[in-house]
Amino acid sequence: MSVTRPGGFLATGVAAGIKQAGLLDMALIAAGCDEGASVRHPPQARPVPAAAVFTLNKVAAAPVLIDRAHLEASGARVGAIVVNSGCANAATGRPGLKAASKTAEIAAGALGLRTEEVLVCSTGVIGKELPLRSVEQAMPSLVASLAKGEQADELAARAIMTTDLRRKQTFADWDGFSLGGIAKGAGMISPNMATMLAFLTTDAKAEPAELRSALSGAVASSFNELTIDGCTSTNDTVIVLASGLAGRPAPGRLEEAMTAACRDLAHQMAADAEGGTKVVRVVVRRAATNEDAARAARAIADSNLVKCSWYGEDPNWGRIVSAAGVSGAQLDPERLAVCYGGVAVCSGSRAVPYDGDAVRAHLAGREIEVSCDLGVGSASASILSADLTHGYVDENTGRS
Repeated sequence: MSVTRPGGFLATGVAAGIKQAGLLDMALIAAGCDEGASVRHPPQARPVPAAAVFTLNKVAAAPVLIDRAHLEASGARVGAIVVNSGCANAATGRPGLKAASKTAEIAAGALGLRTEEVLVCSTGVIGKELPLRSVEQAMPSLVASLAKGEQADELAARAIMTTDLRRKQTFADWDGFSLGGIAKGAGMISPNMATMLAFLTTDAKAEPAELRSALSGAVASSFNELTIDGCTSTNDTVIVLASGLAGRPAPGRLEEAMTAACRDLAHQMAADAEGGTKVVRVVVRRAATNEDAARAARAIADSNLVKCSWYGEDPNWGRIVSAAGVSGAQLDPERLAVCYGGVAVCSGSRAVPYDGDAVRAHLAGREIEVSCDLGVGSASASILSADLTHGYVDENTGRS
């Protein structure tokens, strides 16, 4: 289970006809519902404290603009999240804003909420207008099928997928509270954040300001440390809702729980990268500053030459030192070193003898680690990424 495991939440997913016939493409998470709400007609939702982090892309999609306004108007109290896949509703002008707003209005009417107490999210093709008629026709069945349990969670997780091959879910019990989540994302992923949506629910007692602080920290050390292809989307959104049915977490525990959930979901995204065959952790050590370490790690992880070498299982350390050298990070070429799976292949920017069998075995694995020592300080950072393959090219040229 995931988003309905914490007390006070229901979820579902249906096929609305936005994607190919029969494919799930609309999800709903309703808050403030008691355990018997799934059999009521219609179920009644209740606004609860919420927080969200959105894309930094200046061409933000209509749902992002609407959600920002709704959070401000509602005092960051949200009763439901409506999500569609198959259409990003981005770069769609006034019609797109109208469709996003109308989606929230329809859901609010069905759930007994005010329009500003509903958030909407979309994911899919940019520039395509959301078929509002399909949304309107699907809303009654979407609301009526709200439920609690593993099947409800799976339906919601599947309904938000686009090029994902696997649904992404997480859940954990903490000290006196629990936290669950679902997400989607497989490509067009780069800090800050990704072509990704993530929805977290918790029964912890927390106010919006506490949620915002915890979520910002969690996203910074999870989704913002993930890059698949260096591309930042127009729709990226992470939302957390807190029903307050459990206790108030000890200081720092809520952020710890959110961070663990977001890191789990981010790793699932890297493992499901479009065409990917490797999950790669790039670690930069002995940098002058944390910012320099992150800058170098991202430059290495986003280098197409480096990513292709991972796919080919080729320990081409020259591409790594080259990427670090143009990252803008301070480094000392005389101390620059590269390791694959802890085995040094380069030191002082020169090749060194190494155990070829050990490196080949490491690179042949599903998960690999590449580290680069800049030799100038004590700061470090890491980025989660994937290799670049023929499958990625096929997926993004429509030939898959």
